[in-house]
Parts: sequence; structure tokens; C-alpha cells
Amino acid sequence: MGYEDFVWFILSEEDKTTDTAIEYWFRCADLDCDGAIRPNEMWHFYEEQMKRLEAMNQEPVLFEDVLCQLHDMLQPAKEGAYTLEDVRRARPQSALLFNTLFNLHKFLAFENRDPFALRAESMGEDGQVVSDWDRFARTEYLRLAVEDEPDEMQVDSGDDAWPGVGAAGDAAAMDTAAGGP
Repeated sequence: MGYEDFVWFILSEEDKTTDTAIEYWFRCADLDCDGAIRPNEMWHFYEEQMKRLEAMNQEPVLFEDVLCQLHDMLQPAKEGAYTLEDVRRARPQSALLFNTLFNLHKFLAFENRDPFALRAESMGEDGQVVSDWDRFARTEYLRLAVEDEPDEMQVDSGDDAWPGVGAAGDAAAMDTAAGGP
């Protein structure tokens, strides 16, 4: 995997609600390339998640329960077949489909979530919704800043250590992180 592919992968992994990410993960999950993700394809990936859950001494969520929950959240046009249009229409809930299949930690975070804490986390100080990518970029920025100067910075995740995160601040922060101006 080259650098450019890696960047697209990270962008798609951290914010699964963008069109690019939805298309990326849809292509990964649609094993037979028929334009729909069906339960047998989902089982292919979820079976591995169940093994990982058991290895962590966690009680796995039954696949049938997962299918029911996803069906209720995404409401596909045809039962038992999630098309790209179904997944796009159901954003941001569509991220759960892909996290269930590909990212155990995010799936577990959803299963064990506190809805009130989740809502507070998704809101910025200015009352605007903060994307998954914005939260990831802020966390990584703070982590790297602490690694670079551990004695000079004491970071509390509630601090406004990265002011200006918003529509204009996000682009500037991503440019800076990518080595831009």
C-alpha cells in the first residue's frame, strides 16, 4: 500500500459517513460484486469479529441480533440486501454497518455507548456537530504534541488545546498535519 492509498484508507476508516468512505467500505463488503451486501457476505466478516470477542472474553453479540438491529437502522429497500443507495441514505447510521464488520473497537464502543455522552462528544463548543474525522485529528494532534514536548504540555481532553476546530480550522489543521502550509 502506497502513501496515497494509506491516506485514503485512514480517511475512510476514521469517518465512515463520507461518500468516499461509504463507497470504499461497500466495495470491501460486497464480496460477489453484485451491488448488494447480503447476510452471507456480512457473516464472512462478522464471524471473525465473534472470534476476536471470544478471545477478549467478551460475550459475542448474536449475528441474528446484529442483522435485526442493522435492518431497523438502515431500512433497506429490499429486505436482506443493502445497496449502496440504502447505505448512503442512512448516514450516519451506515457507519455502524461497516464498524460491525471491520472495526471491533468501534463496534464495541457503539454497543456499550452512553447516548448522552455520545451526544455531548459529537458536539463542538460552538454547538456544531463535530465529525469523526475532526475528533480523530484532534486526538492525534494532541497525542503527537505530548510526545514532542511532554514536559511543556499537560493535555486534558476537555481543554481547548486546539482552538478553531470548525469548518475553517479543520482544513487548516489537516493541511498542517499533512505537511502543508
